Amino acid sequence: MGLYRGMGKAPWPHAPPHWLCNEGVYFVTASTYHRERIFDTDEKLEAVTRLLVKTAEEFGWTLRAWAVFSNHYHFLADSPRGSGESLRVWLAEFHRRAAVEVNRITGAEGRRVWMNFRDTFITHQTSLLARLKYVNENPVKHGLVDVATEYPWCSAGWFEKNAPKGFRKSVGRFKVDRVNVEDDFEV
Repeated sequence: MGLYRGMGKAPWPHAPPHWLCNEGVYFVTASTYHRERIFDTDEKLEAVTRLLVKTAEEFGWTLRAWAVFSNHYHFLADSPRGSGESLRVWLAEFHRRAAVEVNRITGAEGRRVWMNFRDTFITHQTSLLARLKYVNENPVKHGLVDVATEYPWCSAGWFEKNAPKGFRKSVGRFKVDRVNVEDDFEV
């Protein structure tokens, strides 16, 4: 039984456990079903990005950084006051709405769109800043653009325009090669 002694059955091994009890910043990655490139047009990427921002606001989460791609996304967000327990409910609703909208655009009503998400509760300032840079620079990592601000479905452009210059410089100095993120997606 080990870690799960007294907790009943162990969680399903193909779904990461989500211990969402702390208030704070969460880093989240989710992928499409079988990593299929479902969001393969500007219209679909725009719809998913718009719904991510809209549902975050509806559920009281504050996005700090986001990047949406043809088959996955990453974001950093502050939980509502009190705890991160609503993350699962928020993402279920976001995934539901995004699937309905993208399937409507594609003419593939009822198609399964999403797999599970992975979340990390951020406990150190350096981890937060490194992941902030990681998310904003992710379009460059995937070879989609030479400069992250040119990718319209991520927060890099917003960050460049709105974050204080000193903060942008601080974030820019962080190395992201040791950030532990499952991100071997082919976009």
